[in-house]
Amino acid sequence: MVCHRCKMVIRDELEKLNLHPINISLGEVEIEEKELSKEQVNQLSDALKSVGFELIDKRVNKIIEDIKQAILEYLSLGMDSQALKLSSFITKKIPYDYSYLSDLFSSVEGKTIEQYFLLQRIEKVKELLVYDQLSLTEISYQTGFSSVHHLSSQFKKLTGLTPSHFKKIGIEKRKSLDQV
Repeated sequence: MVCHRCKMVIRDELEKLNLHPINISLGEVEIEEKELSKEQVNQLSDALKSVGFELIDKRVNKIIEDIKQAILEYLSLGMDSQALKLSSFITKKIPYDYSYLSDLFSSVEGKTIEQYFLLQRIEKVKELLVYDQLSLTEISYQTGFSSVHHLSSQFKKLTGLTPSHFKKIGIEKRKSLDQV
């Protein structure tokens, strides 16, 4: 789900350019205008960049963004997602063969879907550690790790820190999810 403020910012930028949004959702905006001139596309791209967004106009870029969104949705399911493999979840959301999606993602992003998913999981763990409202056991369950030990070893492998040490040093080691 896109936050209300993001939708409002996008709507404002579109209206400044005399474009008429019909629907704004995650990764997509539907407008009344059937076609935009090259100049309008450039203006829209510049306007979106100025407020921290990006125009996704190529099919490949759209597929990559769809994969990333599917990964974030899968991650939000926590242990409830364990009945369905990540690859199956992605192909249910994006109607392409998984090997094609995997190769495409790797060639564009420079990392595999699984590596990207693990990085997202670790960033989610960091977020939950900083919030300091859940135990490590609850965090491991919520982020889909099979055990606290598995979470701790993956966390240390990717960050160089234990979860408890990270919790002590806090937010300065966190990245926003869109920068992973």
